Amino acid sequence: MRTAGSPRWSPATAAGVIRRWTAAYRSVLTSTPGRQLRARQTDGVWSPIEYAAHVRDVFSLFERRVRAIVDRPGTALEIIDHDAAVTAGGYSRLAPGRLADELLGCAKQLAGTLEGIRADQWQLYGIRDGERRTIAEIAQRAVHEARHHLRDIQLQLAGWELNPSSGGVR
Repeated sequence: MRTAGSPRWSPATAAGVIRRWTAAYRSVLTSTPGRQLRARQTDGVWSPIEYAAHVRDVFSLFERRVRAIVDRPGTALEIIDHDAAVTAGGYSRLAPGRLADELLGCAKQLAGTLEGIRADQWQLYGIRDGERRTIAEIAQRAVHEARHHLRDIQLQLAGWELNPSSGGVR
């Protein structure tokens, strides 16, 4: 039974939650005009398409981290400079439909990997920047990232609706 304040998912159900969020990303990416997807609300804040690409990258990164931990518990985990990846990857120029497909593929890969985790493996860990990260924590973070950045995107698009003449920038 779920208690007040507890998450609506568990590590074992994280895969399904991740899969469900991808439908919302696909909808936004395929139904929103490109100009709105690419507009940054303010300096230093990613555009909706950049956030979606970041979530794709996070799913891919987390899937690699989980596999690394299963293969070699206690291993050093890969770290990515996400701001540098957004710039170097030209995320603002990505094709929305293709990005939606890539995000779905990365979500499926991560979900499949998480579904393969046995009960005794959820507390296995790797080391990221000197800190332990368990597989359960990585699954929790994946769910958080998907939800949090979808909300970022929705808020930005709502800002566009309020002020379309400025290109979405307030």
